[in-house]
Amino acid sequence: MRKIIQSILFLVVVLLSSCGDSVDYEYSSHRNFFTFHNETHQNPILASAMNPLSPGVYCIIRCSFVSGRHSFSFENNQGQKSDAPVWFNGIDLRLESWKHVGMNNGLIVGYGNLDNPSPFFAYDLQCPNCFDANVLPQRSCELKMSSDGIAVCSSCRRKYNLNTGGNVVAGESGKKLTRYRASSTGPYGVLGVN
Repeated sequence: MRKIIQSILFLVVVLLSSCGDSVDYEYSSHRNFFTFHNETHQNPILASAMNPLSPGVYCIIRCSFVSGRHSFSFENNQGQKSDAPVWFNGIDLRLESWKHVGMNNGLIVGYGNLDNPSPFFAYDLQCPNCFDANVLPQRSCELKMSSDGIAVCSSCRRKYNLNTGGNVVAGESGKKLTRYRASSTGPYGVLGVN
């Protein structure tokens, strides 16, 4: 009986020791809900990132409050930006899809270019190693993108590969990019991030 108890205690210790901080989950547990109807808005910058035929093109989506109205802005890693804010319409306001756009009102979306078929990725715009949503006042640590699918934090100088799940490829080791589940029904379809 004693050997059975020792075996059970050994198993419990082994199982508990494997659940430390080093666990790296694929998707974030942060509550994120974003739905964008590009069939209605017809934004070509976002469409470039939602096109499975153009892998490696990523788009930053920002939600902001401009001139007393909620709006979206788009910028891709090929240097194209929205000329003007995309104002919320009745569908956007009714769905309240703008309330949880990343941890600080920003996302990066696009198809990876290393696998076939290309996976569709959605990442938080904030550096996971610098940004802390629990610290007030919040200090934004937005990532910048390069045309080759690398995101860089200007604060810690880490570089993340958007094409391989957001892993650190240069700089100090650290957490991967915060990743969300995402789907796209095509360039001028519906984008869903949760």
